[in-house]
Amino acid sequence: MAERWKTPLARRLGIEVPIVQAPMNWATDARLVAAVCEAGGLGVLGPNAGADSVVPDVDVTAGRLRAQIRAVRERTARPFGVNVPIGRGAARAFSDAAIEVAIAERVPVVIVVMGSPEVYTERLKAAGIFVIHAVAAVKHALKAERCGVDAVAAEGFDGGGHSGDDELPMACLAPQVVDAVRIPVIAAGGIVDGRGLAMGLATGAQAVYMGTRFMATHECPIHDRVKQALVAAPDTGTVSWGRTTGTARTLRNRFAVEFRRRELAGASAEALNAFIAESADPGGRRIAGLKHGDLEDGEIYAGAGIGGIREVLSCAEVVRRTIEDAERTIARLGALAAGRD
Repeated sequence: MAERWKTPLARRLGIEVPIVQAPMNWATDARLVAAVCEAGGLGVLGPNAGADSVVPDVDVTAGRLRAQIRAVRERTARPFGVNVPIGRGAARAFSDAAIEVAIAERVPVVIVVMGSPEVYTERLKAAGIFVIHAVAAVKHALKAERCGVDAVAAEGFDGGGHSGDDELPMACLAPQVVDAVRIPVIAAGGIVDGRGLAMGLATGAQAVYMGTRFMATHECPIHDRVKQALVAAPDTGTVSWGRTTGTARTLRNRFAVEFRRRELAGASAEALNAFIAESADPGGRRIAGLKHGDLEDGEIYAGAGIGGIREVLSCAEVVRRTIEDAERTIARLGALAAGRD
């Protein structure tokens, strides 16, 4: 890859291009992460990486993460990351264990989400780990900076999965976060190609997240029916729901449409959470969708850029095409600025 793609953040992370594979629950494993790393980006193990079942045992869950970290290192010598959602209540034991595993295994990068940067930043930094905290508003970015994180990921409402309740799209959120903080910013939300990469960098961000685009790759461990559904989806292929239970964006299917109908009809958060829990699959709706290919009743996270995905590719090809497309985009803008047709 051309040296010019090494932004200051890319250099600090030790990657060749400013592309971070977004952490995705149930949709990552060592093979995917290593493939992204070998292609020049930063691969990230998401929650439940490499797993296809829920295990309510902290030690077993920690052991699965440790095995995945070691499997990544068997496939690549390049830097990679681990994502840790901060657990609430009894779930805190799981995130505590994940942090201990990341520290013990000397993971280069940890991306922390779904909670305060006060919880884990100091411990991770003391262990020499580069800390990224995901934020969905300027105030959260400022707090993360005060807590000493190394970079923030500005996650727009157009991204797949859970996003901020203020519903700011990437193109609005990222430049405001860039203006507010001095630490590097990663632009996240709906980016699936080189035009999105160029747009993200144009906000002043030093890298971008790409999640859904890496779901539609040969190396991704999700069900092939889901990959084909991503490729076939139109621009309106996702829907945002969960204003009372935690805003999320998923593939538009029977479950998501029915959830939204009930929510708009005034169903309580308790009733809506009970509906989410109603699944014929013992692993719940997320496993039913992503792992078992239930396209109608599964909970399948996907970003609003889904309509721009037209092929299942290798991770290497995704990165190559993204960079080439970004170079063409920047060249067109340069010609426009110079007054050339």
